[in-house]
Amino acid sequence: MKFPPSDHCNGRRFFYPGLSAGRGFRDFVRWRLTRKPAQWAGRVAIEPPPLPPPPAGAGLSLTWIGHSTFLIRTAERTWLTDPVFSERIGPVRGFGPRRAAPAAFAPEALPQIDGVLLSHDHYDHCDLPSLRALAARGARIVTPLNYSFLRTAGAAADGVELDWWQTCSPEPDFRIQLVPAQHWCRRVPFATNSRLWGGFFLQAGGRALYFAGDTGFDPRLFAAIRRRCGAPDVALLPIGAYEPRWFMRDAHMNPAEAVQAHRALGARVSLAMHWGTFQLADEAREAPVRDLEAARAAAGLAPAEFRVLNGGETASV
Repeated sequence: MKFPPSDHCNGRRFFYPGLSAGRGFRDFVRWRLTRKPAQWAGRVAIEPPPLPPPPAGAGLSLTWIGHSTFLIRTAERTWLTDPVFSERIGPVRGFGPRRAAPAAFAPEALPQIDGVLLSHDHYDHCDLPSLRALAARGARIVTPLNYSFLRTAGAAADGVELDWWQTCSPEPDFRIQLVPAQHWCRRVPFATNSRLWGGFFLQAGGRALYFAGDTGFDPRLFAAIRRRCGAPDVALLPIGAYEPRWFMRDAHMNPAEAVQAHRALGARVSLAMHWGTFQLADEAREAPVRDLEAARAAAGLAPAEFRVLNGGETASV
């Protein structure tokens, strides 16, 4: 498929400006042959509290369901970010990384979902069984460019595709803007970066929310988001899947970098995500939380300024 050439597209493939081609297959093999992953517990039990009612009047509530999946609620609308409810993720059903922690709520236990913010096509973010179930219930999906495969897979009967910095308003008083992320895409061999990726900046309920999706750290990126979109009331920032740094740094922030991103964005509050659910890298399951505590203390941030939610816990803005 051809796309208009831009600062992040050569007409056929997308790229992150200023970043080299990134880690290739040889790097992946080197990592797999030399890695020393920490041992994760087989299964972590969680006891989510009952889902609270939606916020009254202006405001947002955010419930962490697991990994990068948040339930976003205003007084009138309910949306999900990168919904993944499957037990395993990967190209073959029943294989691939298995959940270390269950989803805090099953899809059928959630209220009616109006829409989905889908950041990119990696299996730990783009889970077709979950998307099909939500589409069957009438949820619309907002994605970056070139996600027509979702319609073919029966996972997006109603959707909107955006390029970086483009906006849509699927509901009154509900504005969505796709923003850049330092990352990449691929679901099958030989299709690297044939689809776009990104984060989302949301204006809803009188509040501003930034959902980073997956991203490495680039201070220029977060400065540009703040300059063009404003400082968010709340930022959903990834803190996991960061070791070893030589392999992961281009695509995933570590907790210290997430704290820098929080400050560069000017976020009132940040909530941690992308940790503790799937073992995607070499650090221990609880390492992102410990490293975030250390980074937060070194930066002089109070725990309430960059929070780690338990599975099923809700934060109100």
